[in-house]
Amino acid sequence: MTSLSSFDVAASIRSASKTVSAVLAAGAVAGAATAAYARFYELNNFGVRQEILPVLPAGSPDFRVLHISDMHMIPGQKQKTAFMHSLAELQPDLVINTGDNLSHMSGLPALLEALGPLFNFPGVYVPGSNCYFAPVSKNPARYLWKKNTGDEAGTEPRDLLPTQDMHDAFDARGWVGLINRHDTLTINGLRLEFSGVDDPHLNYDQHPGFAPTAFEAEPAPSVRLGVCHAPYMRTLGRFVDDGAQAIFAGHTHGGQVCLPGGHALVSNCDLPPERAKGVSLQGGVPVQVSAGLGTSRYAQVRLFCPPEAVLVTLTSAQK
Repeated sequence: MTSLSSFDVAASIRSASKTVSAVLAAGAVAGAATAAYARFYELNNFGVRQEILPVLPAGSPDFRVLHISDMHMIPGQKQKTAFMHSLAELQPDLVINTGDNLSHMSGLPALLEALGPLFNFPGVYVPGSNCYFAPVSKNPARYLWKKNTGDEAGTEPRDLLPTQDMHDAFDARGWVGLINRHDTLTINGLRLEFSGVDDPHLNYDQHPGFAPTAFEAEPAPSVRLGVCHAPYMRTLGRFVDDGAQAIFAGHTHGGQVCLPGGHALVSNCDLPPERAKGVSLQGGVPVQVSAGLGTSRYAQVRLFCPPEAVLVTLTSAQK
């Protein structure tokens, strides 16, 4: 049996140390590259996801809904503004804005500039917490270990955003606020009945139900849509109970920091993470959740979850 000399042992230790150092260095480089990708590329890799929801009465023509959410606008976001302007080329029949529009006390002019061309289309909106309160500095990785990141009012000092000025600007351009209220619009021959709530994440939601009209007796084809910011299970369940035929929501950022393939780890509410983006069913009713267009100004990173607008085609349930 051959024994190792002290020289051999020392050499082995030095070799192992170099290997560990190389692995750690490679890991650090990979981590830095991933962080750079998430911060400087994917954050502005805007795209349009398309969905089809067969919820209209038989024989109805298709109806195109542009769903935007979670813009978290701050001054100077030129790429986001250019993308928002390009969305007008989709020529939607309706725009649905599910909130969290601002991420800066001075962000309103930038928001209105970005939305400018979309105001030429009929629209409805509901607010999120970042329509009321400015974000505060937090560890962006808290998404990974805290199921609900706690934007609730009253948990910490928050600056008040220019909410009323924003809603007044939306109203002036013809968009309809669905803040704990129902409303009805007829667009291109389709009667749209809406039930909307204030932000469930802030516990501001008070369900109004749908308009108390004879739904089946209306001469125009009709559809009932529930609209909210945060897709809490209680909120989705109430919309289903009230008779919604489709539900639109945002808030989740699609998980924001995801595993490869876009697999969300969290939803920032009690919605299962696997439902944090896209269409899923709640009591047989399709729920369309947007991954959103932005992030908090203090957590400007996205990983395997690029920002999105969603073009939803409502089509006849029976062709």
